[in-house]
Amino acid sequence: MDVSDSPHIGRRTVLAGAGAAVAALAVGGRALASSSPTATASSTSAYPQAGAVPAGLTERQLAGQRVIYSYPGHTPPASLLKKIGAGEVAGVIFFAENITSAKQLATVVKQLEKANRSSPVRLPLLLMTDQEGGQVRRLPGAPALSEKQIGLASDPVAAAKAAGTGAGKNLAGAGLNLNLAPVLDVYRKTGDFTDQAQRSYGKNAAQVGKLGAAFITAQQHTVVAATAKHFPGLGAASAHQNTDLGPVTLTQSLTTLRTVDEAPYKQAVAAGTQLVMLSWAVYPALDAHHPAGLSAAVVKELRTHVGFKGVTITDALEAKAISPTLTTGDRAVLAAEAGMDLLLCSSREVSQGESAVTSLTTALHNKTLPATPFHDAAARVTALRAALR
Repeated sequence: MDVSDSPHIGRRTVLAGAGAAVAALAVGGRALASSSPTATASSTSAYPQAGAVPAGLTERQLAGQRVIYSYPGHTPPASLLKKIGAGEVAGVIFFAENITSAKQLATVVKQLEKANRSSPVRLPLLLMTDQEGGQVRRLPGAPALSEKQIGLASDPVAAAKAAGTGAGKNLAGAGLNLNLAPVLDVYRKTGDFTDQAQRSYGKNAAQVGKLGAAFITAQQHTVVAATAKHFPGLGAASAHQNTDLGPVTLTQSLTTLRTVDEAPYKQAVAAGTQLVMLSWAVYPALDAHHPAGLSAAVVKELRTHVGFKGVTITDALEAKAISPTLTTGDRAVLAAEAGMDLLLCSSREVSQGESAVTSLTTALHNKTLPATPFHDAAARVTALRAALR
């Protein structure tokens, strides 16, 4: 889960009160030429698999298309606005500490959009937050019900649709275009990690998938992208297994992973979810050595077994589930190498995003990260941004 989601980290209050191929790759930060592939629609997704990355981007600008920034306080710093104008930022995530009201947030969004008009990328920024419902909201208002309350409602599908519509309209009204929701974790026991903040629709995988799909469809009708999370699932985590705070290993069998934890994602993909967030837990049934967001095997599971063709996004890059010996740059490169498209830098420090972009740029330049898959990832992000005009 994103560190911002945790109701147990005091400084991050959960309720806010107020394919494509590279035709040529130049070195030394010079321009990258794109083959400008035509976007195509997936039969199981409402948005294109790949889009034309703007031609003439430098390596650093191309790296920036894969990084989500955050910042402290109520006003975006000049350094972030400058990077947006330079075309080195894919988007921004907002937390409770950034928001005093929907009106204030809308003013901030106008500042970011003004800076973005100078960007050579010429696409909307991905402006996102966690508006799951219940305890986990950044903006006051919809959706008021938690996922657990929706699952227990007399008409849960109608409640899920209303929550998706409410979340989308609420975020769109403040100028945001992406929601890091819904959670598709299938919880096991009352009071366990996912259930303690009522962040799961229930214990039945089919029901979780059905309600998640209803939320996704309704929200995306408001032109706010949805994010199914946290693949392949945190539902088996006990009350104290929090990837924000330390390493977590979940030992269910591959059969259980596929029939229970991953099952809701197939319904989410069929509903056209535009993003999937991967967790930072380790799943030995798929990869005993790497957290999901750093695992090529887990990304392959999502792409091939589940059939997702859209944008993958990491959980918070600074999570303590990842080895403390790895720097932000190390984490960014390893996540990109594993197949993650967007890297979520949510420490509230612009320098974190800068470090990620710098390391991606270096890895692209020296071919630690091969050009073609790097470009393909940027193309998927480009298609998403274009779809949110």
